[in-house]
Amino acid sequence: MAVQQSVGADPYFPANGDARYRVHRYELTLDYRPGPNRLAGAARINAIAGRSPLAEFQLNLGDFKIGRVRVDGRQAHYTHRGGRLRVRPGKALRAGAAFTVEVQWSGNPKPVASPWGGLGWEELEDGALVASQPVGAPSWYPCNDRPADKASYQISVTTPSAYSVVAGGRLLTRTSRGSTTTWVYEQAAPTSSYLVSLVIGRYETLLLGDPGPGGVPQHGHLPARLLPRFSRDFARQPAMMDLFQDLFGPYPFDDYAVVVTDEDLDVPVEAQGLSLFGANHVDGARGSERLVAHELAHQWFGNSVSIADWRHIWLNEGFAKYAEWLWSERSGGPDAHQLAATAHRLLETLPQDLRLSDPGRKSMFDDRLYERGGVALHAVRCALGDDAFFGMLRGWASSHRGGAVTTAMFAAHAARYAAQPLDGLFDAWVHGTRLPPLPRPVRRSPRIPDRPTHPPTNAEQP
Repeated sequence: MAVQQSVGADPYFPANGDARYRVHRYELTLDYRPGPNRLAGAARINAIAGRSPLAEFQLNLGDFKIGRVRVDGRQAHYTHRGGRLRVRPGKALRAGAAFTVEVQWSGNPKPVASPWGGLGWEELEDGALVASQPVGAPSWYPCNDRPADKASYQISVTTPSAYSVVAGGRLLTRTSRGSTTTWVYEQAAPTSSYLVSLVIGRYETLLLGDPGPGGVPQHGHLPARLLPRFSRDFARQPAMMDLFQDLFGPYPFDDYAVVVTDEDLDVPVEAQGLSLFGANHVDGARGSERLVAHELAHQWFGNSVSIADWRHIWLNEGFAKYAEWLWSERSGGPDAHQLAATAHRLLETLPQDLRLSDPGRKSMFDDRLYERGGVALHAVRCALGDDAFFGMLRGWASSHRGGAVTTAMFAAHAARYAAQPLDGLFDAWVHGTRLPPLPRPVRRSPRIPDRPTHPPTNAEQP
């Protein structure tokens, strides 16, 4: 199992999270009224203290009114300023002790300010959605907001019955009383706080394909008006699921859902077992199919295998970018080497001052990180050959399932599959800034065949 905690504060977001303890489970009970955008919540958080006694600890929570804070059933002292809820139990918690925190809060949820604009809870014209990457989770619930602190979740949401509620995980119950309905979801897999999502709106639900015995149920939730276009644009997602399970190993969660809002989104966003798309990503011509593949791939790389801190984000985005190219290659479009060459030509025209292993907070979502991350993985593939490369990917997803990883851990893992040292490759592509030459094409392995049965993909042409 991968390391579950990194030591100390996240260097990019030192005000977020508290490394002195870890959370085992969140149980959230929410009541939301879309009209006034009013949220009332209660959280029960099961946690474990670290190696030192805890006289106080911190949760992250946005601008809400606090109703009550208890630790192990007893009233606790607290302060709440600047998005930090500092809690001081009546008696210090001993090192390694399990403890329970209960928080009640209410107010009008709003996005958390960030260098990329508002993140987290977003009020829509008729409903709401949550897209938290990287620091938006405190916009709607109290959490230890650090990506390595992964926990299970149960989320109960009560809202007017005209609305559907979609969250990542398995729907346990849906109970209507009067004019409201309560939806209860369970996400048993370890989940980073930023990957907990919630969507409230007027949606139709449909099953994508037939999962068959032991298959992965895949559902779409979307406005009725978008059904014809959605049915074409996402028709090949079950084939993507089959391919990625072949290449990366078994899908790491119980099911997978996609939600299309009735409004435009700048980019799709992944969450645990769930991806969010805007109406602008549904055109009836598969114009965003590479993004469908990208978000699905995040379920393995980014969600199941998470990063220890945000310096390592290329392990999320570079892998998902390369999955786009693998889908194109295996579905009849340009192969990964052609697409890597396209990306390399683009990178040659851009400033060469980005370091994959530590891009800095300002550049962690830079397009260059995605493209260079994809080409770096292609360089690893070219160095290993197909058999070893895909064995390496499956081993990475399997051995670190549910855990948190670093760039150094990936380099050590890849080296175990290589006939020659990879130090120079990682120094050039991952730790350096100057763009290395495009690697020579990989010799294709007959053990991982092309899949020409699917119509050509709409992936970008070289």
